[in-house]
Amino acid sequence: MKTRLKEKLLTECNLHTIVRLPNGVFNPYTGIKTNLLFFTKGKPTENIWYYEHPYPEGVKSYKKTKPMKFEEFQTEIDWWGDEADGFANREETEQAWQISIDEIKARNYNLDIKNPHVGEQINHDPDELLAKYEQQQA
Repeated sequence: MKTRLKEKLLTECNLHTIVRLPNGVFNPYTGIKTNLLFFTKGKPTENIWYYEHPYPEGVKSYKKTKPMKFEEFQTEIDWWGDEADGFANREETEQAWQISIDEIKARNYNLDIKNPHVGEQINHDPDELLAKYEQQQA
């Protein structure tokens, strides 16, 4: 069902951008990563831009007492561009990459695509590892 729903959304709407937020944005409620999906209704998806929002300098995780701030989105705002021109001015960077709808279809509409500019990162944070272990055990 979820595959058919994604197929319908991507056929009827242009999913033009996915902003991948880091862990902890919604702490203490959940520590999992969150994605922001931006759609325009009326035309099918051709390409999806991904933008991986990095932690600011010196920040390892967000907390209730140290939440994400609006100013941190300035890099996304500067990169965003204009939908009217099909986001033609967007460029791939270490945080931004583009995937075609054909690649999404080949992945059976799985939208969870890791940043190709970053190698596999090993997480050594004990709190996150324990939370992940607890979640897996459940």
